[in-house]
Amino acid sequence: MKNKHGNRSLPANRNYKDTIFRWLFSDKNNLLSLYNAIAGAHYQNPEALNIVTLENAVYMGMKNDLAFVLETGLYLYEHQSTYNPNIPLRDLFYIASEYQSLINQRPLYSSTLQTIPTPKFLVFYNGTDENIPDRLELRLSDAYENYSENPDLELKVTMLNINSDHNFELLKNCHVLWEYSQYVTRVRKYATMMSLNDAVNLAITECIQEGILTEFLSHNRAEVLKVSIFEYDKEKEEKLIRKAEFDYGKAMGLADGVISLLEEKGRLSEDQINSIRRETRPEKQTEWFKLAIKVDTIDEFFKKANIKRQ
Repeated sequence: MKNKHGNRSLPANRNYKDTIFRWLFSDKNNLLSLYNAIAGAHYQNPEALNIVTLENAVYMGMKNDLAFVLETGLYLYEHQSTYNPNIPLRDLFYIASEYQSLINQRPLYSSTLQTIPTPKFLVFYNGTDENIPDRLELRLSDAYENYSENPDLELKVTMLNINSDHNFELLKNCHVLWEYSQYVTRVRKYATMMSLNDAVNLAITECIQEGILTEFLSHNRAEVLKVSIFEYDKEKEEKLIRKAEFDYGKAMGLADGVISLLEEKGRLSEDQINSIRRETRPEKQTEWFKLAIKVDTIDEFFKKANIKRQ
């Protein structure tokens, strides 16, 4: 059954650890609409899409929401709610597995050239980082330790910001994507005012009343609620992890500065160095850094800093 926008009520036998994005666009009609909007194409037959997503990729340490072949192209689509600069490297592992699966038993050591579909990598970002532009290109070569203008191996990923205040033309041309963006915006808005459970319920009710993903949300309400809560909690957890990583990196950078300043005043023992590095709070390391500038001796520093050596 389809709603007034042509969206089918998708089956509800979904894994709660899936995402609403993948759930929606695993439907070939919606996926073709998204492809057409991005490529400026006008394909009409959803059966022209051959979905080749590796379902066991997550167990191999890889992740990709949707992969499909259309004519001579292989398209990898992924949804992200947090910015991740390692996507090109992850996609490299994933595309290798995809090609291995597609090639299957073809002889790679024969004199005949084995052709493969041309890859295209896209990430759909709908996180809360306001610094992410409408379009961003990530390159595998950004991770190389030695920069090269023309690396022998390159992989480019295009990131598209699909929040409701970005890429208006794309959202206009793919109505399902616009509806998804509206739903996510409302969940986030209401989550700042009430419990997450109430926020998701209100967003679902409001969207149904306003004709946004009506059929999908009406038929799958209970499961959409669980998936949305899982996604939101996961996004929040990732932000906390990133903050902790940032704080740790900042603290260790300051610790190096403290150690360098003190070594100008004398020789530090391994025990003293370790006691400085054990402190992972950036604010405390900042305090020590200022103290290390002022003191005349190492002993004075440890006494005033009240550092307990173990």
